[in-house]
Amino acid sequence: MSTYVVVGLQYGDEGKGKITDVLSAKSDYVVRFQGGDNAGHTVYAGDEKFVLHLLPSGVLQCKGKCIIANGVVVNPKSFIKEIEQIESKGLRTDHVFISRRAHVIMPYHILLDTYREEEQGGTQIGTTKKGIGPCYEDKIARVGIRMIDLLNPEVLREKIEKNLKVKNALFEKYFGKPALNVDELYEEFLAIGQKLKNRIVDTELELNEAIRVGKNILFEGAQALMLDIDFGTYPFVTSSSPSTGGVCTGAGVPPTSLQNLIGVAKAYCTRVGNGPFPSELNDELGEKIRQVGHEFGATTGRPRRTGWLDLVSLKHACMINGINNLVITKLDVLTGIKTLKIVTQYKTEDGKIIDYFTSSTTKLYKYEPIYHELEGWDEDISKVRSYDELPENAKKYISFIENYLGINVYLVSVGPERNQNIIRKDLF
Repeated sequence: MSTYVVVGLQYGDEGKGKITDVLSAKSDYVVRFQGGDNAGHTVYAGDEKFVLHLLPSGVLQCKGKCIIANGVVVNPKSFIKEIEQIESKGLRTDHVFISRRAHVIMPYHILLDTYREEEQGGTQIGTTKKGIGPCYEDKIARVGIRMIDLLNPEVLREKIEKNLKVKNALFEKYFGKPALNVDELYEEFLAIGQKLKNRIVDTELELNEAIRVGKNILFEGAQALMLDIDFGTYPFVTSSSPSTGGVCTGAGVPPTSLQNLIGVAKAYCTRVGNGPFPSELNDELGEKIRQVGHEFGATTGRPRRTGWLDLVSLKHACMINGINNLVITKLDVLTGIKTLKIVTQYKTEDGKIIDYFTSSTTKLYKYEPIYHELEGWDEDISKVRSYDELPENAKKYISFIENYLGINVYLVSVGPERNQNIIRKDLF
């Protein structure tokens, strides 16, 4: 068997979509295992740009099947919209399927997400207001609606009625908003179920059989470890586990089946939304990196916060994920910066020097990053395809990362196109 897992190691937006797209060409299955349509994976195919929010990033190149597994929360309207977007370009989507166990994002989840964020004011989490969190809440509370329920009229109506008793009371009495209509919601989602019925399948059965017979399976995460519900900068996190461990519960496969654990990190760091960011650059250089790197949210369009590469948090992310293959993206964005800085330690508020990540988000706000400085380079590296051809200072930058983390960088991305990669070893 050959299994591959692609996860983010920072705060999302590391370029996982591109890496998944590249690897998917040799994959029999590409599997999305967590998150929802809050993801924004940008994939380029020739002159065409696709921003995928819910569909696996391998949908354009995978010759086998693309699976949205049980750990994903699915907005079926977004799914249909993305399918239509792909098909309008003359590309196939008949290889895309959804787990029967995946939970459905309902309109009341989106409204709850929106109303809560509005109410929080200056203490917002910074969600995309797509209903992801509220849907996961219902899943854990055991009142959620699953994809299979869309194919069972009696079950669907009963679940909508029970949910709206609580949600409508909350909308009207707490938020002062109008209630939703049971009949309208029922008819709408019953029709959606019929439209998608041929795509709703038992994905875990097929995936485990594929593992047994040795197929190439690529598991794709959304967001990143520093946004993990347990190991990220809580509460400024997502509502699922975008870690390699999340594959097991999110796709229904055993941990013993996971082999190549691929972690993706930018050559610098960005963050969208609120939360601590020790290496943030609130200056002209930070703005330059934002513009050169086109650092604006693929889903929201929000400007991303930019900062230096933080190896303390990256080491934490690699440890939790058990990464054995590292990808560094957007190295080309650093071209032309005279002195590059990398965070190697933190100085705590009481003056202690540490090189490990804290579980206290409140403390992290007060930590002072300690930097190691390296000389930059001026050469254009966007056309480089061999590691040996990189400027010496660029190679020193990569080597410093490898030595600190104790993990080899197997791929360096030097641009957004599929072929703008320096591949140091073949994983397939």
